[in-house]
Amino acid sequence: MTSRHRSSENAASATADADSLAPRRRTVVKAAAATAALAGPLAAALPARAAGQAPAFLHGVASGDPLPDGILLWTRVTPVPQAVPGSGLGPDTEVSWTVARDRAFTDVVAKGSTLATAASDHTVKADIRGLRPATDYWFRFSAGGTDSPVARTRTAPAADAAVGGLRFGVVSCSNWEAGHFSAYRHLAARSDLDAWLHLGDYIYEYGTGEYGTRDTVVRPHAPAHEIVTLADYRVRHATYKTDPDLQALHAKAPVIAIWDDHEIANDTWSGGAGNHTEGTEGTWAARQAAAKRAYFEWMPVRPALAGTTYRRLRFGKLADLSLLDLRSFRSQQVTTGDGDVDDPDRTLTGRAQLDWLKAGLAASDTTWRLVGTSVMISPFSVGSLPASVLKPLAKLLGLPQEGLALNTDQWDGYTDDRRELLAHLRANAIRNTVFLTGDIHMAWANDVPVDAGTYPLSASAATEFVVTSVTSDNLDDIVKVPEGTVTALASPLIRAANRHVHWVDTDRHGYGVLDITAERAQMDYYVLSSRTEADATAKWARSYRTRSGTQKAERTYDPV
Repeated sequence: MTSRHRSSENAASATADADSLAPRRRTVVKAAAATAALAGPLAAALPARAAGQAPAFLHGVASGDPLPDGILLWTRVTPVPQAVPGSGLGPDTEVSWTVARDRAFTDVVAKGSTLATAASDHTVKADIRGLRPATDYWFRFSAGGTDSPVARTRTAPAADAAVGGLRFGVVSCSNWEAGHFSAYRHLAARSDLDAWLHLGDYIYEYGTGEYGTRDTVVRPHAPAHEIVTLADYRVRHATYKTDPDLQALHAKAPVIAIWDDHEIANDTWSGGAGNHTEGTEGTWAARQAAAKRAYFEWMPVRPALAGTTYRRLRFGKLADLSLLDLRSFRSQQVTTGDGDVDDPDRTLTGRAQLDWLKAGLAASDTTWRLVGTSVMISPFSVGSLPASVLKPLAKLLGLPQEGLALNTDQWDGYTDDRRELLAHLRANAIRNTVFLTGDIHMAWANDVPVDAGTYPLSASAATEFVVTSVTSDNLDDIVKVPEGTVTALASPLIRAANRHVHWVDTDRHGYGVLDITAERAQMDYYVLSSRTEADATAKWARSYRTRSGTQKAERTYDPV
């Protein structure tokens, strides 16, 4: 392909991928000015800048949603010292971008510019097209004579390409206050990632000290209070993007992200959230709109439909990836004695999204069908867990601590959607479906049984790999015991009550690396030495794979 320069209008356009729903531009409306009390904590955390200093790129650069011919680039410019995130302050500033085939920028393939304004919190997105498939590129932004850091990105393989292998980093649940993001640093140190998946809870909405930290806030949130307004959400996103390990990973490979509840509020559903008080915290509609708007401003994510994150990406003939939005359309979670998890009128996905997922899985001609889901699809019964384990587990899952044999925030609370999806996989002989999951702050390797009560005598419809949290509390943190104590007791009991579960680690923090070939899809699980130490080390824990055609997970002793 001949190198080409693209205008800012063309480079920023959002044309639809053949396997995606058509993106739609967000309507940009004027942001309300934030108070000095909101902006102050974040401003204090940023490097000091003298009045009149040139524009700066204090929040790093990022790329996301790779296509065979394109990539979405992101940054945020601080044009003047007063223009801190969420403030509504600062002049319109021209920001240009350059994309090249080499780090020295001697082979430039795309250039363009746009105007960063306070209306979009001075965030910038550029949807670059006309690139080569399966190719590394380097990019940077410039404003007022200042260059951003240089970052690497990579396009997806051509839709019809025979791909030998893919590797994706996989993470979830990163609570700023609970520790440092060492998982991101270790993924950034790799040189073999095609992209990385963030499966939800990229930020947390709570006020300082309000969410699991073992009673020790390692670094306080900004703003200090629970985030509710557009300015609040902007400041919180900005705070996370000052983390050096997160900036390093964004600069190393493109991210493919979906949201879960904490990007909005705990236990979000279509009409509210467990962590939202109507009236006292404004209307749910206003809060949800503010959270989603800030998310799309601050994340390199293409909205498939206005206000949602479900979309599909393809990686040659080897894999396609269906990404779900399991918060925007779901019915309210049931509580004990109030509601029926089997009620067919209740939904997790919404009708349109479930039909889209089923159609995409049936039509797929790739070897592997990956599904990014923010909550666990495999059924989970607590069985005969002792009170010492059941109570902290119930706390982690948000269940009554007297015990309940399911987690109603997961697919267990919406069994008709799960039944319909798994029946669709079986009826259409759709093989090699792998669910990639976060949310639960534990690592799991599961078969996804059609009937858990009769498994393994009955069939498995798919495989599920669940990654643990980057920093968010898991069971040993809640109980406040040494790492591994709870897992030693709970894991055998969980597996005895759930015969489709091959492995569960309830206690450690870390990340995964998904390694895919035509023969198998394998998750390599890595654990951190500490979540509170900035220089925490990482080590491989174990790997599970599913061989092509089997729909079952098996342990392997060959990490890659």
